Amino acid sequence: MVIVVSSPPVPGRRSIVKVVGASLIGTTVEWYDFFLYTSAAALVFNKLFFPNTDPLTGTLLSFTTYAIGFLARPLGGLVFGHFGDRIGRKKLLVLSLLLMGGSTFAMGLLPTYAAVGAVAPLLLTLLRLVQGFALGGEWGGAVLIVSEHGDDRRRGFWASWPQCGAPGGNLLATAVLAVLAATQTDAAFMSWGWRVPFLLSGVLVGIGLWIRLAVSESPVFLAARQRAERRGEGRHLPVLEVFRSHWRQVLITIGARMAENVSYYVLTAFILVYVTGPLELPKSAGLNAVLIGSAVHFVSIPLWGALSDRVGRKPVYLFGAIAMAGWSFAFFALLDTRSAPVIVLAATVGLVLHGAMYGPQAAFFTEQFGTRVRYTGMSIGGQLSSIAAGALAPLVAVALFRSFGGTVAVSLYVVGMCVLTVAALLCAKETRGLSLEAEHDEPAGQAPAVARR
Repeated sequence: MVIVVSSPPVPGRRSIVKVVGASLIGTTVEWYDFFLYTSAAALVFNKLFFPNTDPLTGTLLSFTTYAIGFLARPLGGLVFGHFGDRIGRKKLLVLSLLLMGGSTFAMGLLPTYAAVGAVAPLLLTLLRLVQGFALGGEWGGAVLIVSEHGDDRRRGFWASWPQCGAPGGNLLATAVLAVLAATQTDAAFMSWGWRVPFLLSGVLVGIGLWIRLAVSESPVFLAARQRAERRGEGRHLPVLEVFRSHWRQVLITIGARMAENVSYYVLTAFILVYVTGPLELPKSAGLNAVLIGSAVHFVSIPLWGALSDRVGRKPVYLFGAIAMAGWSFAFFALLDTRSAPVIVLAATVGLVLHGAMYGPQAAFFTEQFGTRVRYTGMSIGGQLSSIAAGALAPLVAVALFRSFGGTVAVSLYVVGMCVLTVAALLCAKETRGLSLEAEHDEPAGQAPAVARR
């Protein structure tokens, strides 16, 4: 049974642009913090925090602390999702920004192994856990506050903009590191230069917080809360509702993220290891490739989101997963040329194909869940997949390369994740145009008679 209720007024274009802008800036700052750690793990932390190992083992240990941050993301998604579905999206988004920025700023002040020994990697790991916890709650809330402010017809386009925070943050982090690497000697960069981008996070968080505080609460959430109050409904437990009634959508969300998550970290993190290690090229070759690729990626994501408004979420997402499976082999073949322009091409094309999955993802996942559990459901599904996918991707890629002495195994790993994503998408229903303002007895993604505008 579907009960259609009166809808809150649809915000005008200026209103949705303001919400999108605030969400994008906030997610860019948070992803800047997160990806700064990723780049530093590949270039700096292996030497400064794990110096008593061979280079490849040091990189593995560095990426292990990187992966630990992902372990905290489901907990962050659970906590932020629960309270986001209970008290609102906006408050939790402000909190996530403060936690992420504070932990990143503190990383810039950390003593190294040479100064305090084993305490240094322990402190690094603790701050990484805080980062992961904050990011686990950030993504779902940022996507939802845009999706629930916008209209059904163009949700794919508008909701894709917070997704641009990932390449935007990566672009900013990589650009800062690239400038420092180009203007400093290796000794100066390793001594103190690497701290500068971490300390800059404090300024960026202040800007993001100022903008994010000006955003209004989601009208869809407010309307749902008012309905519950009129009916005299007590406080609900979103986590229990998700696993009782929306477990299928959670599994689809997990599966759909596998190829997207793994391929992204191979394209942006493992490339730095591969270019500076086996290929023996300067770190600027990898950094510049990620920098240019991220800029193109930023532009392509809203285009893929807009396309999903026209042809559907599933066709665009499926294209991205299938194309990425093929590109995983071409990617390393192009890197092996050792040509700087060709390396840029390899990263850029790969990130554009990744955008075909990442662009429609926000709207597609939003449309899987009802308003009462949407923040929780999206966050649990999205962040559980981050452990199996993003957390392990650089570790698995390095381990496979080390074990098999080549990149074919790494490419097959990406292909396997693409197969999982295709299978999950084939089990899902098309959700383009689904109304978020209707109440359903069934999960949102399964309701066949939802009112559409």
